[in-house]
Amino acid sequence: QVQLVESGGGSVQVGDSLRLSCAASGRTFSSWTVGWFRHAAGQEREFVAAIRWSGGLAVGTSYADSVKGRFVLSRDNAKNTVYLQMNSLKPEDTAVFYCAASTGVVSSVVLTTGRGYTYWGQGTQVTVSS
Repeated sequence: QVQLVESGGGSVQVGDSLRLSCAASGRTFSSWTVGWFRHAAGQEREFVAAIRWSGGLAVGTSYADSVKGRFVLSRDNAKNTVYLQMNSLKPEDTAVFYCAASTGVVSSVVLTTGRGYTYWGQGTQVTVSS
């Protein structure tokens, strides 16, 4: 069984940065897809970013238009962790951020939907104040 644990959320001011972590236990990230989604109050869950790799080689990253140029994904295989560096934060980034993962390389068709992922973390709150 895989468990995902997010951390790094918090309350910040506009323009600040945060780095979210998604740590996996139970299996190593050898060929996986890891995505980040967020859920703001009163809104539907939204895709944020995803990173895919196979056999240790990066397949690529994808970002929602709303975060492109501000958020950056990275991974540390030794720590079995994926990071979401969030820069230039805006009030509209306020949400609960969830890490999700699935074995293998998730197809682009479902990459940005929750259907493409098997495992989910508990979420971490990010609040950006103006």
